[in-house]
Amino acid sequence: MPSRSEQSGREAAVTGFANEHIAVGLLMKRYQNVSLVDLPLSTYDIVIARKMEDGSEDIIRAQVKTAKKNIAFTGGERGGVDRIYRSDAKKYRQTTLTSDVVIGVHEEGGIYSLYFVPTCLIEKLDQNSISLHKIEFLKDNYEILNFCKNAEYILELENCKKILKLRRYGKRQSEHKSHP
Repeated sequence: MPSRSEQSGREAAVTGFANEHIAVGLLMKRYQNVSLVDLPLSTYDIVIARKMEDGSEDIIRAQVKTAKKNIAFTGGERGGVDRIYRSDAKKYRQTTLTSDVVIGVHEEGGIYSLYFVPTCLIEKLDQNSISLHKIEFLKDNYEILNFCKNAEYILELENCKKILKLRRYGKRQSEHKSHP
């Protein structure tokens, strides 16, 4: 019989895999051409192939995260009870080089919501996670997903400016506390 921590680790792994499939299903209803990535060393879980007005195709690389109270922006580490690394994978924060968007899958009362956090915003936030209540405007906001690779557009959105301003204010406050 597995220990409590082993069982918890298994449940977290199953939830993570299930959330990837839930995200693919929800995105497929809207974009049709969506697929899980079957590359074990990939820094993203899903690709979305969007048809553009000019007939070209735009590929969005998405990393899926389970979002309970916050969304983590890190990868390259194992969760659960077996945290022994047997590969060269190292912990990293998502950037525009590793993916285009982090999708937080949040379940409440059997209803699933997707939070779309563009990696250009993650780079500016310079933190490893964010609370869901701070990014409520990203919940099921498909416009954000559509423009996630356009940093100029994303970073000029009023709500993005607000969370970046709050982040800078918080950093200044902590600097003042550590330096009398």
